[in-house]
Amino acid sequence: MSTIAGVKTVPCIRTPLPGPAAKAIIERDGRVVSPSYTRDYPLVIARGEGAAVEDVDGNVFLDCTAGIAVTATGHSHPDVVAAVVEQAGRFLHMSGTDFYYEPQVRLGEELSAIAPMPGPHRSFFGNSGTEANEAALKLAKYYTKRPSVIAFFGAFHGRSMGSLSVTASKVVQRRGFAPMVPGVFHAPYPDPYRSTASPEACAADAIRFIEEQLFVHVLPPEEVGAVIVEPIQGEGGYIVPPDAFLQQLRELTRRHGILLIVDEVQSGMGRTGRMFAIEHAGVEPDIVTIGKGIASGLPLGVATARSEIMSWPPGAHASTFGGNPVACAAALATIRLLREGLMENAASVGAHLKAGIEALMARHPLVGDVRGRGLMIGIELVCDRQTKARATAERNALVQECFRRGLLVLGAGRNAIRLSPPLVLTTAQADTAVEILDEALGAVGG
Repeated sequence: MSTIAGVKTVPCIRTPLPGPAAKAIIERDGRVVSPSYTRDYPLVIARGEGAAVEDVDGNVFLDCTAGIAVTATGHSHPDVVAAVVEQAGRFLHMSGTDFYYEPQVRLGEELSAIAPMPGPHRSFFGNSGTEANEAALKLAKYYTKRPSVIAFFGAFHGRSMGSLSVTASKVVQRRGFAPMVPGVFHAPYPDPYRSTASPEACAADAIRFIEEQLFVHVLPPEEVGAVIVEPIQGEGGYIVPPDAFLQQLRELTRRHGILLIVDEVQSGMGRTGRMFAIEHAGVEPDIVTIGKGIASGLPLGVATARSEIMSWPPGAHASTFGGNPVACAAALATIRLLREGLMENAASVGAHLKAGIEALMARHPLVGDVRGRGLMIGIELVCDRQTKARATAERNALVQECFRRGLLVLGAGRNAIRLSPPLVLTTAQADTAVEILDEALGAVGG
């Protein structure tokens, strides 16, 4: 890995993008891979180390995407690789739905130790965040015997039919797949930047909509089994709601006997400087769903609930590959690394990175808002700061300008970009990201 190891902070673009090797692979991809995937720019990765990736033409990039917030401990962290290799040498698979193996049990114990609500707990293991949310929704309906679910506009919970039905991020994700699963109702998610009210009033308005609109006109509260919410909206634009919103939502659900499902698939596993983003608001959910960063790149999704709630019988729900022993080994190594310093690094380097981006606002009117916690940072672009008109085309152009300069970022929502780098990001690498953003914003704004 000498090519990457020698480039700790500064990207290195050696060939025009995409290079010849990348072009050849992209052409092959176009013939055999589903066109439903979204590729914002032509990156063809060859290898990665820490917060850097190298493409097939030898170009080195600073990765502020982490595979969509997945490689929490960085690309190919040696401790995670060692855990994977050791477990793979023992056995690769023995379905945890029909048999027993210690790595899955140990992971269940570790998840109970870090869960953001009082125990005891039980965990269901799947392969992805979508599967974790599907399990949580099914569990909530089974436990409460209630048919309906409340979700929020802007939410993304996955693409299988149950999780898609509670998703309300982009219409393209739902177009052509109707009918959705019945019994799902959506409410506004508080966005302090776009609200004309104070954060407290913004939070109260969102809760009031549920109580005075949904519960009065269309949805008896005694028929609601669960509310599912992201403590920070991911695909919706990295929107950080007021803490009061999550606190009042918890009070509302308790008052009506409704379960609170917190989707921490993107915001969890140390990304915000705490193990789970919901902890910032001091709220204890009934069920937490986990994915993405939990296994540093291996497929794993988990729904963890209070044991009293996870009371369904054998055969009620299962997954052949869920909780695969190799993925469990990677998750155990990941949790240890998060505890041993990566969460603290996410908090400190994230604050440094956010401050650096906020300083760019003085030079770049395109930047309307900078928000986030830890290494989960959103930048909203606007055509005019007074009207807050969404700069969608400029956002798309900024993503491309960053790529051409060796910085990997992704869009979120209609007009924001997100930075969700590996939690090993250094302050020097954060400074490099800010420098490239400065140049790219100048190119787009000019």
